[in-house]
This record gives sequence, structure tokens and C-alpha cells, in this order.
Amino acid sequence: MFSGIVEEAATVVALNRERENLHITLRCSFAAELKIDQSVSHNGVCLTVVSLDGDTYTVTAIRETLERSNLGLLEIGSKVNLERSMPLNGRLDGHIVQGHVDQTAVCQNVTEAGGSWYYTFAYVFDKEMAKKGYLTVDKGSVTVNGVSLTVVEPTWNSFKVAIIPYTHAHTNFHQIEEGSVVNLEFDIIGKYVSRIAALNA
Repeated sequence: MFSGIVEEAATVVALNRERENLHITLRCSFAAELKIDQSVSHNGVCLTVVSLDGDTYTVTAIRETLERSNLGLLEIGSKVNLERSMPLNGRLDGHIVQGHVDQTAVCQNVTEAGGSWYYTFAYVFDKEMAKKGYLTVDKGSVTVNGVSLTVVEPTWNSFKVAIIPYTHAHTNFHQIEEGSVVNLEFDIIGKYVSRIAALNA
């Protein structure tokens, strides 16, 4: 489990295809603290560390992950938001994040607002999935590229988020522009509530 509080934006240093899998090698400041088989969130996708080498490490994304997320679009030099799994005695500073990306969204607009930024994202709306909690609500939580954020002005297929300077500088939001593809994970609590409501209908 994760909290959506990004520790670092790592840099992609190598990408190697092996049949339908993609091996992603990244450089980050805490690589030496990682262990083989450890779970780390990458742009909101939970991946397993498979090798370590100094200040770099490698994870593997399978075909389903590449199809459902933006990891297949990574290039050398891309920044990837990292978060190690949350300890059970730690603070939940964001919200409950599973590391299971539901779908992608596309950035429609970026607007500067007195030192902060508003990002608008649009996604493919599925009414049946929305009934199961795959949607956003005003002032609710959503995970974008692994970052826990508060929803602003949601519509049936879009929403806005406000990004403060610290988040802009220390995550890959500074690389997101109009047309960029991002990963979404909708709030798990909303999914449970929708499921329970459907069973009681």
C-alpha cells in the first residue's frame, strides 16, 4: 500500500525490451536502500525491484501494465515518480493508494495561477465502471502519476488538480504538458462504497 506522497522523481537511464516485457532501469538517491523483490510505486504503478547496481535499479513491466499505464511511453531521461510502500506505523499523509492503475488520462490544459498551476485531465468515461466507483468527485481524492491529489471541478470525463511549487519541482509534474498521458487510480474507498451500494440495491 502507498499514500501518494512521492519521495523522488527518478531518471530513466535504460529501457530494454524482452519479448512483451519492458525492463526499466532508473537512477535515484535511495537505490542503495532498496532490496531485490521490494515493491516500489512508479508513476503510481506497483513494480518489483529485480536488480540493483550502485545508484540504479531495474524493474520489469509486463504487457498488461504497459497497455494500461503510461510506462510504455517512457524515454531515456524521463522522470518517474517513486514511492516506497508505506510502513504500517507510518502517517497516511495522502490517501490509500494501491499502486494499481485503473486507466490513463490526457492533459488538456495547464494554467499558471499566481505561482501554482492548475492541470486539467480528461479520460475515457465508462458509465458501467463509474457505477463501480471509477470516477472523480469534487474535493475527493485521485492519484495522478502516483501523486495523491484533491479533485477540483470534476465533470463526467474530466477534472482539475492544483499543484503547488514544491510538488511541481519534486515530481514529474514539471514535465507534464498539454497532450501528456498520465496514470489514474481512482479512490479505493469510493470503489468499496459503490460496490456495497450495488449489493444493497
